[in-house]
Amino acid sequence: MAGGMNKRGRYGSMAEQVARSQGADIATPQPPRIKHCWVTDRHGRLPGLLLEWRQLDGVWRGRVLHPIPEGDGWIVVEEWLSAELLERVDP
Repeated sequence: MAGGMNKRGRYGSMAEQVARSQGADIATPQPPRIKHCWVTDRHGRLPGLLLEWRQLDGVWRGRVLHPIPEGDGWIVVEEWLSAELLERVDP
């Protein structure tokens, strides 16, 4: 049979469908919340998206997606930056 037992459609895997039919509650993992931030570095103060925090060697760092100027335009980079380079965006 094409697709077999491992085919996932909009209804989930076969195991998920069976569990739902038996009344089991299947928790769907939620991705971490993305937060707006300001990145201040050698390019000035630019907007960014904070994807996650991590403490490395006693220093808090944020994984950030942000633009930087490149020639006549912009490129988008993802990098770990020290918390001191990041600023919260007030709601």
